[in-house]
Amino acid sequence: MTGTVQEFRVRVPEESLADLRRRLRDTRWPEPATTPGWTQGVPLDHLQDLCAYWADGYDWRRLEEEWAALEQYRVAVDGLGVHVLRATSPHPGALPLVLTHGWPGSVVEFLDLVGPLTDPPAHGGRAEDAFTVVLPSLPGYGFSDKPRETGWGIRRIAAAWDEIMRALGHERYLAAGSDWGTSVSTCLAQAAPDRVAGIHLIPPLAGPGDFSPEEFTAAERRATADLEQRGRDGSAYSAVHATVPQTIGYSLVDSPAGLCAWLVEKFWTWADHDGDLYEVISRDRLLDDVTLYWLTRSGASSARLYRESIAEVSSWFTRGTTETVDVPAGCSIFPSEVPRPSRRWAEQRFPDIRYWAEHGRGGHFAALEQPALLVGDLRAFARLVR
Repeated sequence: MTGTVQEFRVRVPEESLADLRRRLRDTRWPEPATTPGWTQGVPLDHLQDLCAYWADGYDWRRLEEEWAALEQYRVAVDGLGVHVLRATSPHPGALPLVLTHGWPGSVVEFLDLVGPLTDPPAHGGRAEDAFTVVLPSLPGYGFSDKPRETGWGIRRIAAAWDEIMRALGHERYLAAGSDWGTSVSTCLAQAAPDRVAGIHLIPPLAGPGDFSPEEFTAAERRATADLEQRGRDGSAYSAVHATVPQTIGYSLVDSPAGLCAWLVEKFWTWADHDGDLYEVISRDRLLDDVTLYWLTRSGASSARLYRESIAEVSSWFTRGTTETVDVPAGCSIFPSEVPRPSRRWAEQRFPDIRYWAEHGRGGHFAALEQPALLVGDLRAFARLVR
């Protein structure tokens, strides 16, 4: 029955973890790349070191214990069971906030935000800025069900999220996210404008629209050049996901080393760091994410969302759209993110921008890389729409 909420707890069988360790130790490795560093992808020695730690040092049970401290549910919606984590604030008047992840991320991205968002006084903030945080896993990701039919794109997911929030008792709420979460939150605002108090986007997806290249500012020219460069040398994964997700899925579900390389390459490339990714995203937190994909066999099912929706989403930030999103919007721009629309570009699509922040450090995984900045942005925007 749609809207049915059942309590749930993740406890992976020990034999699944033993199988993972065995597969890692039995990996068949290729030869090193013929060029140095990351120019051809993840270097052999880097991946071997990471997988050795994954096999013999990493502790999945630690993440299960972290999740056990939160409410966990399976919510039946539109024929699928969606895994949902919720952290209820102890403070009266806390604003419900649904945070949506993307690829190659997961709900793991947001775990370090939960404490500061739900209990601000314990983290140097004010009680009136508190949120009750809801973390659903996208269909085909994590412990949510895998769609068995086409049609589960961002708009259908947004409609499901609204049903989930109401099933959990939240009739008015804030929506935020990054990567796919940006698009889902945007569609959610369009699907339920009377219930969505506002959307916070990291970043908003908007193209030049009415502005011609001759009118671009220096920052807009840099953002455009970075987007074009990404299209030339960093979008092969997206083309594979959008065209043959089943083909790549066999490798991602069968080889943990292959899955790790496929995901970690994007963390390395998209995060803002000075040559050591693990200075900004801890090795354990990164492996929390990779292990979640592995244990839930999500390699193919997560990729299929690109086949469903990437063409539409890409058009939003390359060509633009005449469709507007009229609920209040807050926006965070991080310097190593691609794309990075300017405010005047974004205002063509989001006419009610209440909050805009451009930061000096951070990349695609803001919740992991710069959690304090993101918490500050969410609090500041929410004050304007509570």
